[in-house]
Amino acid sequence: MKLLKIMMVWCVAAVMFPYQLLAQSTLKITINPVVTTSAGNPIQGAIITSEDDDYSAVSDSLGVVKLVVSSNAYLAVEAPGYETKLIVASIDLEKIMLFENLEGQDVKVAFQTKDKRDLMGGISYVNMPEILKDNYITYPLDRMEAYVGGFNGNMWGNSSSLVLVDGVPREVDSVHPTEIAQISFLKGVTAVALYGSRAAKGVIMITTKRGVANDQNITFRTNAGVNTPKSYPEYLGSGEYMSLYNEARTNDGLSPLYSENDIYNYSSGDNIYRYPNVDYYSPEYLQKAYAKYDGNLEISGGNETARYYTNVGFMTEGTVMDFGQAAENANERFNVRGNIDLNLNDYISAKVDASAIFYNSNGVNTDYWGGSTTLRPNRFSPLIPIEYIESGDEASAELVETSDHVIDGKYLLGGSQLDQTNPIAGIYAGGSNKFTSRQFQFNAGVDADLRNVIEGLSFSSLFGLNYNTSYTLSFNNEYAVYEPKWTNYNGIDQILSLTKYGQDASSRTQNINDNWFRQTVSFSAQLNYKRTFKEKHNFSAMLIGNGFQIAESEIYHKVSNANLGLYLAYNFKQKYYAEFSGAMVHSAKLPENGRNAFSPTMSLGWRMSEEGFMSSSSVVDDLRLSVSAGILNTDLDIENFYLYEAIYTDEGSWYEWKDGLNNTGTDVRRGENMNLTFPKREEISLELDASLFDQLLTFNGSVFTSKMTGLFVQNSILYPSYFVTGWPQSSWIPFVNYNGDTRNGVDFQLNLNKKIGETVWTLGVSGLYYDTKASKRSENYEDSYQNRQGMPLDAIWGLESMGFFSGMDDIENSPSQAFGEVKPGDIKYKDQNNDGIINAQDEVYLGRGGWSGAPLTMGFNLSAKYRNFTFFALGTMRSGAYAMKNNNYFWVNADDKYSAVVRDRWTEETQNTATFPRLTTLNGANNFRNSDFWLYSTNRFDLAKVQVSYSFPKSILGNGFIKELGTYVSGANLLTVGPNSDILELNIGSTPQTRFYNFGIRAKF
Repeated sequence: MKLLKIMMVWCVAAVMFPYQLLAQSTLKITINPVVTTSAGNPIQGAIITSEDDDYSAVSDSLGVVKLVVSSNAYLAVEAPGYETKLIVASIDLEKIMLFENLEGQDVKVAFQTKDKRDLMGGISYVNMPEILKDNYITYPLDRMEAYVGGFNGNMWGNSSSLVLVDGVPREVDSVHPTEIAQISFLKGVTAVALYGSRAAKGVIMITTKRGVANDQNITFRTNAGVNTPKSYPEYLGSGEYMSLYNEARTNDGLSPLYSENDIYNYSSGDNIYRYPNVDYYSPEYLQKAYAKYDGNLEISGGNETARYYTNVGFMTEGTVMDFGQAAENANERFNVRGNIDLNLNDYISAKVDASAIFYNSNGVNTDYWGGSTTLRPNRFSPLIPIEYIESGDEASAELVETSDHVIDGKYLLGGSQLDQTNPIAGIYAGGSNKFTSRQFQFNAGVDADLRNVIEGLSFSSLFGLNYNTSYTLSFNNEYAVYEPKWTNYNGIDQILSLTKYGQDASSRTQNINDNWFRQTVSFSAQLNYKRTFKEKHNFSAMLIGNGFQIAESEIYHKVSNANLGLYLAYNFKQKYYAEFSGAMVHSAKLPENGRNAFSPTMSLGWRMSEEGFMSSSSVVDDLRLSVSAGILNTDLDIENFYLYEAIYTDEGSWYEWKDGLNNTGTDVRRGENMNLTFPKREEISLELDASLFDQLLTFNGSVFTSKMTGLFVQNSILYPSYFVTGWPQSSWIPFVNYNGDTRNGVDFQLNLNKKIGETVWTLGVSGLYYDTKASKRSENYEDSYQNRQGMPLDAIWGLESMGFFSGMDDIENSPSQAFGEVKPGDIKYKDQNNDGIINAQDEVYLGRGGWSGAPLTMGFNLSAKYRNFTFFALGTMRSGAYAMKNNNYFWVNADDKYSAVVRDRWTEETQNTATFPRLTTLNGANNFRNSDFWLYSTNRFDLAKVQVSYSFPKSILGNGFIKELGTYVSGANLLTVGPNSDILELNIGSTPQTRFYNFGIRAKF
């Protein structure tokens, strides 16, 4: 860690004091080099830039680029998916070879790599090095909805995506973005079929970087930033709370609890220890900002025989809390990865990968944020000043003398008989904990070229192993708190006596708890066939055996996925396409006679731009239409094992014989169904890919309809009433395949690239709109408007409000409320079925919750590159979802802490403007329940990122060992715009949302 900080300082010095300046020759030369891959294939669209000449050019379809530059000028050669290369211009420069991160046009998909022109079935991808050039991130999926259509945290409205890192099931955060070469998003059924049952709701494929046959490259990046909280909950101070609590008691027909003198004293602030007014979000406890540092070092290189890639990184982050042991709270992460590729001979190659992540989090043994939402400001003083203790009070002096926790030498810990533990005392004296997590990953693979057996035949295999473990070490202390008894002598407040609750005690023993582990073992083997006949008939096929098993602590059954896959594909000159993907899947969650099933999928494509009627178009570069369809069998929605079996229990109803002895009978809890089968995802999608105006505009979009059928349900409506008995309590109702869901939607990605003057503009827009429906349900609601069938899967249900009761006449002339006594100022509801009673039968559909993402999600990314400066901005938009204001910040009743929302409460004087019900010290059951009164829109636009970068020109860096040097400043989570942005940016009972401001340096050696 210390070494990395030294390197960070060194890089700053390098920025401020470039070590050499080299003048370039002004002699102009004209050259026409060819840009190729390491395999000798031409690269179209490579950009060659000479900063010395302020000149750039692009390679054509043959890879040729015409350059008119100064002799000995430094040329930067860039192409998507390839390592950037720096060369010196000379008259004999004929060829420029680029080494791939991934092939520039290649995309990792299920068990193979494809040319991006051949992708069908709902596949999107991003090359991470390209993103990191303009937008440094530390979480792999950070704001990916701005780059990928169809992704909003989930894919096409499905949750539970399978995450694969280098082909093995792993957590997303087990890899740092700087380690990643590419992320592929497999959304449609044809894209995921080969991965089997557990992949039926989408796959996120993360491919890490690998070494290339090139000189050794060393890249170092370091960042320093600060988090600033966006907002905190606003609660009433003691005086205002006490006044309104008295009002609540009056509303309930009770006498006031607090006198006017009490309210005055608590409001005055003259003695905050005797009359506390605790603000848990004040600078006394929290700081305005806290720091975060991270850095990583990448080393790669090799030759044709062996190649290597290494990444070492660290992160450390502080806390917003600024007192006691909590001021030491911190998160730390250290990661290391090594990927090695070996060509053992002309036919056999191997790879070995290993990585480790070490994570520590230091915390305290109390829930400060939870306590801050419940502890009323007047309840007690967290600290008791020793100086206020009356002189001569020997008993109190002895308590001070024997206390283990005298804060700053001036305070005892405050509390009361009801608050013998509290968050502030816990932070000062309750001890601390350290959460430790370790992740270890290992991959090994062997590939064999079998062209000597059959031309185009090859074999691949991959073994993967993960082991994750975590535990918490803690020192758990007991502590005493003190409640003072105050008096006043001659206008001076003094503590007359102290009452002690609890004892100071520490075993000084370190406790280990919350032990957890997860182990994943994965293996795949495949035969591949790929061959082109007569330069126009392209055939490929794969036969795959794939499986993984995940074992987790305290879970008896391991999660398993095993399947055999078959892939067949043909295309004619990349013009006409036909692909088949299928898998024989297996699941132990089903009866033995139904554990295997075949999942077939099919895609067809037509590149219309290759037809004669479009070949001469000056507008269309590329235009392809494809259709995909298939059926996937999946056990993802089967919650437990053995659901097909009947359950009998010997803890049933009791009975007795004449002898008076009680006995227990055998009860049935569930019937048997040995005919249960896999739920199915049945889907068809239509996809359009287009490139227009010489790649000025590119577009990809899909329209899809997807059904989940045969979902498990155990419902008495499907069976006669005698299948269930009330006493003894028994049920013979089995699980059956019955429920169905439907998802329909459209996604798109649009990219615009244009150079205007000296500025290169890039704009990306992506989006997803989807609709869901419960297409089949077993239900028997008395009123049809309550049927779930035909309604959104994320439907929010509740009562329809009609304002507040204005008076007793209004109450008497309205339907009776079944939730308790109501008074003027309580919420009035609509009687939907006109039965004269307001109850659960009057609940109606209120809106979509967006639980699998908002119905409409869009993302925008914009970059403008002017000479050595790059401006980048990213925004996201979500629309169409709603949420309930149903936590204790909004549902304030009984002895709850009062938030600022109660200021707009109903009273006789405010009944025409009130936005909150009358205050009550009772449970308020009528008011505090789901209804459109508490419903709010979650529509929002987030300015998620702005970054400005600067790359130092070669004229400054010269021909030394620093090949590239750049710096950047950025801001994240900057702004949220929406009708309820104040709520959306507010966290209740947890750490606050923050804006993050960062400064970074990147150097390549």
